[in-house]
Amino acid sequence: MSTADTAAEASRLVGFGLRPKLVPSRDDEYRRLVRRFRSDDEFATVTAAVARGLDLIILEVTERTGVVVASTEESVFAIRMTDYARRTGGDGKAHERVLHALAHLGAATLAFPRPADLADETYLGRITAQGVEAFVRQASTALAETATAEGADTDPSSDRPGLEAVWRVYTRRAQTGATGDGRKLHTSTTGIVSKALAFLADQGLLVRTGDARGGTYRTTPRYRAQVREAGAIMFDELLALGITEITDGTGTLTAVEWSPDDIAKL
Repeated sequence: MSTADTAAEASRLVGFGLRPKLVPSRDDEYRRLVRRFRSDDEFATVTAAVARGLDLIILEVTERTGVVVASTEESVFAIRMTDYARRTGGDGKAHERVLHALAHLGAATLAFPRPADLADETYLGRITAQGVEAFVRQASTALAETATAEGADTDPSSDRPGLEAVWRVYTRRAQTGATGDGRKLHTSTTGIVSKALAFLADQGLLVRTGDARGGTYRTTPRYRAQVREAGAIMFDELLALGITEITDGTGTLTAVEWSPDDIAKL
């Protein structure tokens, strides 16, 4: 195969990775290229170079996940906040970005509460919109109560991560609400969590499996790869804030069983 043909196939493989809901098991050509990537070092090198030229980073390539890519801030494939706001029906204002960020953090934490979950390629986490909302609200309330006990009602203490102040925004927003015609208010925290999970499903990171508890979802291997990449930052923040045991709203204790040693291994 010529150099040009190799580059063309490498580009095609990267292109498959940009179709989040497609997996190798559903496309023979995709599966063939994934196998070539995993067995042909030269092809893998060319594929990585193609991705790098597009400001993309290859996180994982397996027959189960396909090509999992992440975009840099400079990439034309990066999802800007304005794009995200449009897709989720929001306006992209600062306070709204904070709430959506916490919804995504809560979803990832409940989906993969243990280090072993991210290491297990066959693990499938299951979360609900109401469970994620309850988790984030409990965590936010616990931080607020700690701050009050320490006499830090107004400003977070200087030895805590800046994220502590961010969580307070959540406690000020209504949990539920409805419009005049009975539709769920999309600006409530429950509405925001629902939209965040729907967005993840649209990106091929979650799969909606039912309507119970505001929407039931299971994780995909692509989501595991993405969370593993962001895990060092995400779980370090949670540990620093002392968020290690919060219920998911079902009455069952969900322990975030992470330690600094676990984070260092990510």
